[in-house]
Amino acid sequence: MGIDYSLLFPEFLAAGLGFAVLVLALLLPAEARRGLNSVTAIGLLIVLGGTAATWGHQGTLYGGLYIVDNYATLFKVIFLTAAFLVVLGNFRYVDEMGYHTEYYTLLCFATLGMMVLASAGDFITFYLGLELMTISFIVLVALRKFENRSVEAGIKYVLLAGMSSAVLLYGLSLVYAVTGTVDILEVARTVAAGDLTPALILGLVLLLAGLGFKISAVPFHMWAPDIYEGAPTPITAYLAAGSKAASFAVMARVLLAGLPGLWEHWTMLVAILAAITIVVGNLVAIPQTNIKRMLAYSSIAQAGYILVGLVTVTEAGVKAVMFYALLYVFATVGAFTVVSYFSTFTGSDEIRDMAGLSQRAPLLAAVMVALMLSMAGIPPLAGFVGKLYLFMTVVEDYLWLVFIGLIMSMVSVYYYLRVTLVMYRDEPVDPTPIPVSNPVAITLIVCLAATLLIGIYPGPVSEVTNVAARTFFWPW
Repeated sequence: MGIDYSLLFPEFLAAGLGFAVLVLALLLPAEARRGLNSVTAIGLLIVLGGTAATWGHQGTLYGGLYIVDNYATLFKVIFLTAAFLVVLGNFRYVDEMGYHTEYYTLLCFATLGMMVLASAGDFITFYLGLELMTISFIVLVALRKFENRSVEAGIKYVLLAGMSSAVLLYGLSLVYAVTGTVDILEVARTVAAGDLTPALILGLVLLLAGLGFKISAVPFHMWAPDIYEGAPTPITAYLAAGSKAASFAVMARVLLAGLPGLWEHWTMLVAILAAITIVVGNLVAIPQTNIKRMLAYSSIAQAGYILVGLVTVTEAGVKAVMFYALLYVFATVGAFTVVSYFSTFTGSDEIRDMAGLSQRAPLLAAVMVALMLSMAGIPPLAGFVGKLYLFMTVVEDYLWLVFIGLIMSMVSVYYYLRVTLVMYRDEPVDPTPIPVSNPVAITLIVCLAATLLIGIYPGPVSEVTNVAARTFFWPW
């Protein structure tokens, strides 16, 4: 039986772009490497278009080791959208940082790792994709090698990522030892037909712990604030948006498709994990004075909201996870683009230094406010619809979780509005206007428009995520 390599078309494109950028950088003189930003942005846009064009083209490769369905395709579109917006909105930042070759090449390969994760049909493919993504991010986090904060963040990330990978591998090995297979769907069949064993329960707990680190769920969140603050801001944006979405993609695949027979044993655990993550993320964000640390804790809280969609093994839950992951990308990348551009001009990430930003750069301030309020769940922005879909999946059986989510959403409004007051009420220390370049303006307008349109008219995106959720449960 032949292999349909057309199913791997998006991955071939992404890998080709990564190698093309690397080779082009080696051939170009140092002063001409600034042009890699445009090359990478255009290349990612082409890969994004090619991936979207494969919608509906589904199948499996290598005996089920690689699954290509609409679920995986939609997540690949989300990753590529995040990568394109991160590249487009940070031309100036990367030009000032230098390291064009390393930055753009590794960003492409991190994206490729995410794409492999979304289609992983077995534990080995899952781990290879995870490590490709993680190793790329380790280098990217420490890219500013002459800055102490960046180097410190890189060291912390490599140590904690290594520890989480060890825990994850041990969990996977226990599941393999009990079931005798690494194929996710075969694991599901074996678990459904067999008895529950302590080894399988322990493997599940370790699996949740390893994946909990990747999505920065409490209590596995300790790495996020320091690394988000120390990493280059564009990398922070992609780490918060793309990496988290990829981790949720594979988490749903493993837990919902691979271990449905154990559902009653871990559904309450995930619900409690979601509640704690939402509460801790929002409460600890309140006293933060650094905007990147505040957004880091906000990102932790957002991970808790997305976890709510995994509490029930239903199409509605999977649909809500994908819907929220998409709108979360626009909100997170847009917010960090504002922070990145502001810090490029001022050299500061402190909230107090954003005083009077509405006078110095009205577009930056307006977009920042809209995106933060979307993350808080204020209608008619996209975040409100996303949280509505998430909470609707658990309102019957986990009403307490809905109340916690609603209360903490109101709490989040406080620290988001605190930033808004600084930008609009306080007078700027330096009234010099901050000119906004065209690539940054395009990025911010796209993020703002997507947030508004999805919030006002969620129908098209909702229908696409519905279709993808149905294919997730398709018996390949």
